[in-house]
Amino acid sequence: MRRLLATLLLLAGVPAAAQNTPTVTAHAEPDSILIGDRFDLVIDVDKDLVQVVEFPEFEDRDGKIEVVESLPVDTLERDGRRLKLRKRYRLAAFDEGRYNLGTARVLYADKNILDTLSSRDSVYLEVTTFQIDSTSQSIYDLKGQRTLPFRFREIRGYVLWGLLALALLAAAAYALHRWLAARGKRLGDLFKPAPPLPPHVAAIQALEALHNQKLWQNNRHKQYYSGLTDILRTYIAARWDIGAMEMTSDEIIDAMRAEELPDKARMDLTAILRDADLVKFAKATPPAEENEADYLKAYYFVEETKPVEEETPAGEADPTQN
Repeated sequence: MRRLLATLLLLAGVPAAAQNTPTVTAHAEPDSILIGDRFDLVIDVDKDLVQVVEFPEFEDRDGKIEVVESLPVDTLERDGRRLKLRKRYRLAAFDEGRYNLGTARVLYADKNILDTLSSRDSVYLEVTTFQIDSTSQSIYDLKGQRTLPFRFREIRGYVLWGLLALALLAAAAYALHRWLAARGKRLGDLFKPAPPLPPHVAAIQALEALHNQKLWQNNRHKQYYSGLTDILRTYIAARWDIGAMEMTSDEIIDAMRAEELPDKARMDLTAILRDADLVKFAKATPPAEENEADYLKAYYFVEETKPVEEETPAGEADPTQN
């Protein structure tokens, strides 16, 4: 109503002209449905451009007819000043019978006019239900569940395929067992986790991987020295059972004094840790020769301090062979 009053104020300044009253028509699509089905109530309005109409809100009919959806107003055609609008209401009927939906009404405003316009004819809807011919068809109660006898032939195909699959699995397991036995292994050995690498092997592999990344060549000196010292800390922790990962450089140097190391290896470790501290904390940028030299020092430190494997003399029998 407020929107219509505002529109009237705007129309008050429009020059008067001979205008026809809008015409309202309505119909149902379709006009005959089965119970529970949907149909559209369609309202058409033919009006002048400056005329304003407001479509109503459809109200439910005691649960027998309900609104499913109210679709937006659509413009069907425009001819000069004439405009044809269409409003659809999607409805559903839930009771059998013939319904008189009445006439369609819209609110109309034009300058000093405020009126309600109605369609000329009422809208009718026929709602039917399913017809059951009791003379030709009889209604029976539900039958109880029937237990049928078991027949082996119904599952014979599944059993045969299952036995064939088991035979193939058994043959594959036997062949695998023979293959492992020829190599001195058992089936359980396939599921054992691989033994961990010795500390010096893991350290050498990590150093080679770090060297291949070419970090200092790309001005990533801090990352290069952090990786270098982390590899040495991990090796020291595994080789001598020292908590090197949580120690500072000075603490590592002090802890290693109790270990028997070649003098060169001890000096190389100290030099690497000092150079790394300068890069990481003082933001130093060592020359290329020093970067490569620290890598070689780390490599030979691991090689010179790895455990020595004891070899059995050739003339002495292995006691485990007796």
